[in-house]
Amino acid sequence: MTTIVSLGIHIVDILGRHVTEIPAGQGVELLDEIRITVAGTAAGTSVDLAKLGANVIAIGAIGTDELGNFVVSTMKSYGINTENLIRKKGVQTSATMLPIRPNGERPALHVPGANGELVLDDINFDVIASADYLHLGGTSLMTKFDGQPSADVLKFAKENGVVTTFDLVAVDRPDLMALIEPLLPYIDYFMPGFEEAQMMTKLEDRQQVIDYFLDRGVGTTVFKMGGEGSSIANLEIGEIRVPAFETTIVDSTGCGDSYCAGFIVALSKGWSLEDAAKLGTACGAQVITGLGSDAGIVDLDSTIEFMRNTPPIPMTV
Repeated sequence: MTTIVSLGIHIVDILGRHVTEIPAGQGVELLDEIRITVAGTAAGTSVDLAKLGANVIAIGAIGTDELGNFVVSTMKSYGINTENLIRKKGVQTSATMLPIRPNGERPALHVPGANGELVLDDINFDVIASADYLHLGGTSLMTKFDGQPSADVLKFAKENGVVTTFDLVAVDRPDLMALIEPLLPYIDYFMPGFEEAQMMTKLEDRQQVIDYFLDRGVGTTVFKMGGEGSSIANLEIGEIRVPAFETTIVDSTGCGDSYCAGFIVALSKGWSLEDAAKLGTACGAQVITGLGSDAGIVDLDSTIEFMRNTPPIPMTV
């Protein structure tokens, strides 16, 4: 079985739908549903990887609070190895409140919490060296781990024959590319949203954005583009475009994380890049049908069936 280390941010999401407005004063708005989930570009991806049958080891920082207990117990319920989650005293587990709009959009109220306390000394390098894949997710929200510490881990993984994949939370800050650029030569699959990649590079044209990252050492760019599907590109194949699937939109939380999970699992099975993108797209299309980043996906077989039998959305760009 393929072993995947998912390293990075671990967040508890509290989600409610559908929210059309925040009541004034102490007013009350009645909702259809409220859920609490394990989420984040590392933890949310871990859950989806586990659902798809991968052997997942989580590495990250959480608090010693009840939210941290929830993260551990929930991840264990999916069969995820949580022994390398570091419990940080004096800081809460990262959490986000998400009022979900009727169109599936999700403004966020976020506490960075323990994610900002992860440091290089917390990382179990032996676990990474023994893995098949390392997925690093959450750069820009890990204050003490972003930048050179992250580059050191990715470099170590590459030197030990581990395939590296990368996603981030692209907060628009002046030093964002300074955090990202040292990592790029050690990333096999660079997997942000395309709008995030545009924001990082200050470029609009997709080919220019692709070239920007490939020129700086990324092996393959994998840009998630919502309803326009995704773009996969490297120096060998050029660019491949894969359309999104028709689906019912409830909540877009975690769609990008699930895409990463599907893409990685497909790679681990020797699938082509195009088919890996299709599986990732199918994962995102399932997650968006329910509330929370853990919605939709049941297992690999049903996701493959969805991928094969669901019509694509025509691409316009």
